[in-house]
Amino acid sequence: MIARRRPLAPLVPHRRSPARRLVDRLDRTDRTLFAAAARRESPLFDAVLPPLTTSANHAGLWAVTAAALAAAGQRRAATRGLVSLGVASFAANLPGKLTARRDRPGVAGVPQLRQLRRVPSSSSFPSGHAASAAAFTLGVALERPALGLALAPVVAGVAYGRVHVGVHYPGDVAAGLALGVGCALFVRSRWPARPHGERAAAARATVPALPDGEGLIVVGNADSGDGSARAMVDALLAELPKAEARLVEGDLRPALREAAREARVLGIAGGDGSVNAAAAVALRAGLPLVVVPAGTLNHFAAELCITGVEDVARAVREGTAAACTVGRAADDAVDPEQELVFLNTLSVGVYPELVAGRERREDRLGKWPALAAALPGVLRHGHPIAVRLDGEPRLLWLLFAGNGPYRPAGFAPSWRPRLDDDVIDVRLVRADVRLARTRLALAVLTGRLGRSRVYEQRLRGSLDLVLEESNGHPRLARDGEIGDAPRDLRLHVAPSRLAVYRPAD
Repeated sequence: MIARRRPLAPLVPHRRSPARRLVDRLDRTDRTLFAAAARRESPLFDAVLPPLTTSANHAGLWAVTAAALAAAGQRRAATRGLVSLGVASFAANLPGKLTARRDRPGVAGVPQLRQLRRVPSSSSFPSGHAASAAAFTLGVALERPALGLALAPVVAGVAYGRVHVGVHYPGDVAAGLALGVGCALFVRSRWPARPHGERAAAARATVPALPDGEGLIVVGNADSGDGSARAMVDALLAELPKAEARLVEGDLRPALREAAREARVLGIAGGDGSVNAAAAVALRAGLPLVVVPAGTLNHFAAELCITGVEDVARAVREGTAAACTVGRAADDAVDPEQELVFLNTLSVGVYPELVAGRERREDRLGKWPALAAALPGVLRHGHPIAVRLDGEPRLLWLLFAGNGPYRPAGFAPSWRPRLDDDVIDVRLVRADVRLARTRLALAVLTGRLGRSRVYEQRLRGSLDLVLEESNGHPRLARDGEIGDAPRDLRLHVAPSRLAVYRPAD
């Protein structure tokens, strides 16, 4: 028996989906724009763009820019720019390029003068150079808009330069720019920038006006920050010729106590740790304090809106100051020489270990690379601490205490709206919850920290903190400086406020 053959079905043209047709249309437009850019003749672009865009390889251009910003006193802007760049570089080079595989454009139509010696072999989409440039610049702009605006032409040159030298289509660059902007905004959502132009409010303090600086003794920390204390002290003496300065290496406290016995106003040139030491001495002596920002981050000076010597000199000449709350981490009955105060923050748990790990590497790597190098080990090998909070036993990864309410709420406290709120901002990361570190990371990334079981936040007038003996020798971080933590701490505010010179509104 012969089987009957079925007639063949008529051929029907394959219908592409609307999305596929849109992608094909965009691809053709992209290739047309690339060809037009390749044909364009511009001696200026040929001379400038290839070396400019090449300088951004491995974020080299932005690392140099960040170093220059830090040297100019814009450390916070440099840090935000680098953090945003790091997130954008990761997003572009791993999920971005691995998800959207696209061949690089051919360079046959690109003049030989423009072509790079080595054409990248990774996916063309998106442009990592464009993403890094946009993320770094927007990160800087969120802290200092004028600086971001000044960098905008450089971003445009780096981004268009990728098309000009023939290694990216225009669409790759546009996607990279959008990705970089998105990453910088993501970083801002997790680490909000202080509202630009605002300073922390505080009640006015009555202090003497010193038109020529007579009665002011400034102790400078020669080891602080990048070593700029000497230059800043010299600049201050040029503004206030009758002031006295003493530059110190090592322990500042003896020099501060001696100066407090002789001075009408005590001054300190250094970072937050140096200011902390001077504040304890000034508060005990009943003297007003002058702060000259010569450290790495200068958080307290930034809260006062003191950016340089000119601000300090103007406040001293005019006699304007803020009355600032001082946090205490010990009972009033302790030896005054061992009194623990904090102007900004205090913490126990994994953060002090992170800072200690950074300090071990800082001489070889620099501050921020050392911090990044220390982070994986601390997260992997860190141990929770057993404490008693007002008599209640707790197991914590971290306890943060701020001198006054910090903003924003959540895991990245960045600034204070006031410097005279007599409360302690207490934030806890619990370790008695399963997968606490993983859950914390997910809560931070998804913006649901306020609903997470591993995180607690409260404002307190005081808090009794006992570190159990099972912790071994825990560390304590106060205003960025690390030391051994006493077993018994009582977090509260000092009964009197500290008068700190700052320019008038």
